[in-house]
Amino acid sequence: MEDDAPVIYGLEFQARALTAQTAETDTIRFLVGTQSLKFDNQIHIIDFDDENNIINKNVLLHQAGEIWHIGASPADKAVLTTCYNKTSDSRVVSCAAVWRMPTDWETGSHESPDDSAHNPQALELLCQLEDSTHGNTACVLWEPMGDGKRVISLADNHALLWDLQESSTQAKVSSTASLEGKGQLKFTSGKWSPHHNCSQLATANDTAIRGWDLRTMSQIYCIENAHGLLVRDLDFNPNRQYYLASCGDDCKVKFWDIRSVQEPVKTLEEHSHWVWSVRYNHSHDQLVLTASSDSRLILSNMVSISSEPFGHLMDDDELSEGEESHQDNKSKEPLKDSVVSTYEEHEDSVYAAEWSSADPWLFASLSYDGRLVINRVPRVLKYRILL
Repeated sequence: MEDDAPVIYGLEFQARALTAQTAETDTIRFLVGTQSLKFDNQIHIIDFDDENNIINKNVLLHQAGEIWHIGASPADKAVLTTCYNKTSDSRVVSCAAVWRMPTDWETGSHESPDDSAHNPQALELLCQLEDSTHGNTACVLWEPMGDGKRVISLADNHALLWDLQESSTQAKVSSTASLEGKGQLKFTSGKWSPHHNCSQLATANDTAIRGWDLRTMSQIYCIENAHGLLVRDLDFNPNRQYYLASCGDDCKVKFWDIRSVQEPVKTLEEHSHWVWSVRYNHSHDQLVLTASSDSRLILSNMVSISSEPFGHLMDDDELSEGEESHQDNKSKEPLKDSVVSTYEEHEDSVYAAEWSSADPWLFASLSYDGRLVINRVPRVLKYRILL
């Protein structure tokens, strides 16, 4: 079997929520949440065995409702958050909760995979993240480098910073920020920055991107018309503290330097429909994944705006000190940005893509029909980056 061949896993339900398990670095593990209106929803725990190219799965019940968003604790591999829909007084409400996987979910499931599928265990509810004064929750973000004690939920036009206490069985709102302005303002997504001591948050609402200082809960920048249509997703460059990627319904992916937000630094126009997800590789920030409802996943090599534009690691100061010094040395010309691969294993909208936390060359993508595909960065590129 080819080393770069994709591995495909089909869920029997529709799904749009995917996350890599971040507290687990030895196992290549992804969590998928289902969206079924008829049956109990599930969390599928997908372990990828790299040596044998096979997937092992376990299923846990999520009886609360259909899952729209899922997040894994950075500190405890058994803890996760979900945003889900439930019906209350014949209205559909979007709620969020913190859950724990039962301690023995792993035992015995690989020997007889059928048993776990027929009698799956249920997730244990640790606490609800709800505050009656705030509306529908769009997503929950874990503090990136944190000890699993702080999360942010984006609910309608509020950003709520929660402290999780008593082994996450209690959640208390420690501070809030609100979108001010005309009309029904609503957050669609957000990203907690791993830089600046995790004191900044970027959010998307409608066509705008805003930055917030979490110490004062005040807005620090605003990119008014970042995209021509709705902004769907954001991600921070893990190695360059001022760089932010965004994508949206105008089919574009844009890269911003948040110190000067008048114009994007780069724009990609490779997708032919809404772009739902953008993800920087955690180790090699020139590698960027984008997922779209054109049923495609695209891996781009954005080397010119990476921390290694001349093939070696640089910091922002070195990059901004005028380019003249680089002209003398032709070998130091930045490598060219390019699309590395377009993946077409999906037949439906690809709502999510995530890099593995355990293997920087491996990623998963999820389409609405419940198809999860695990792919690798092409070997040729991998060796070019490493050597």
